[in-house]
Amino acid sequence: MAVFTPVTETDARDLLADYTLGELRALRGIPSGIENTNYFLTTSQGEYVLTLFERLTREQLPFYIDLMTHLAEHGIPVPHPQAAHDGRRLAELNGKPCTIATLLPGKCEMSPLPAHCEQVGATLARMHLAGRGFPSVQPNLLGLAWWQETAPVVAPYLDPGTAAILRDEIDVQTAFAQTAAYHELPRGPAHCDLFRDNVLFAGTRDAPVLGGFIDFYFAGCDTWLFDLAVCANDWCIAHASGAFQPELAQALLSAYDQVRPLTDGERASWRTVLRAAALRFWMSRLRDFHLPRPAQTLTPHDPTHFERILRLRRDGDLFPLP
Repeated sequence: MAVFTPVTETDARDLLADYTLGELRALRGIPSGIENTNYFLTTSQGEYVLTLFERLTREQLPFYIDLMTHLAEHGIPVPHPQAAHDGRRLAELNGKPCTIATLLPGKCEMSPLPAHCEQVGATLARMHLAGRGFPSVQPNLLGLAWWQETAPVVAPYLDPGTAAILRDEIDVQTAFAQTAAYHELPRGPAHCDLFRDNVLFAGTRDAPVLGGFIDFYFAGCDTWLFDLAVCANDWCIAHASGAFQPELAQALLSAYDQVRPLTDGERASWRTVLRAAALRFWMSRLRDFHLPRPAQTLTPHDPTHFERILRLRRDGDLFPLP
């Protein structure tokens, strides 16, 4: 999340006139993140998040808005997009498509314990199962095709040895995507960005209560194993090194497996998909770091973090699936 497009209190009041969400009480920009403009929106009826979309087009957005609505209505703790008087959940503000969604309770836990990982794993599995009935299909827009397009753009910023690793990993993932093993992996709507800063916890550190999953605007239809790998590569590691922490990995993966039992094919593909998950974020961070978009508030992430993780996964650092 970030602030790319300014929104005034007058803008917010004009937008709220199309909803039955009460009168504006406060508006505050959210500086973290790199893709959309986000504000905390407080009204006389409650707390919400206003999101203006900077990257996604109006044609792409119904998938994300409808997916969150579907999941919220099936008991998954996610932001619930609010409907305007005319029933639409997608509006426009300052020339950008936007939405207002419920604000979930809690805050991010950046140093998780096994109890946090257990709840994340179980809720992710529930989310995947709930998504089976979602009728819309949209691919992960930052999947293999995007990797293939983006690699030549970011490679010039790398030293020759590192660029060679990037090219080799693209080749590995391209070949894997053509195999029967890949096509047999269970799949459906996936979050594709379920990092520590996209999960909220209420309660206490020693007795956490998961408040919900947020920021679904990288979601797409992909293998559920990829979604789990993205999650594991962030929630289950020592952040400084990228190496797996067994107690965290055991908690997350076992909890997931208890809700949606993993398949033999997923176990066989785990290492390759962990590498794919690391590659995706290495590439997006390289792009954002070296080719940033102008913004009022921008917090670029260090691309070398996921370079380290990819190197570790290529060298065999992984925690096996249950």
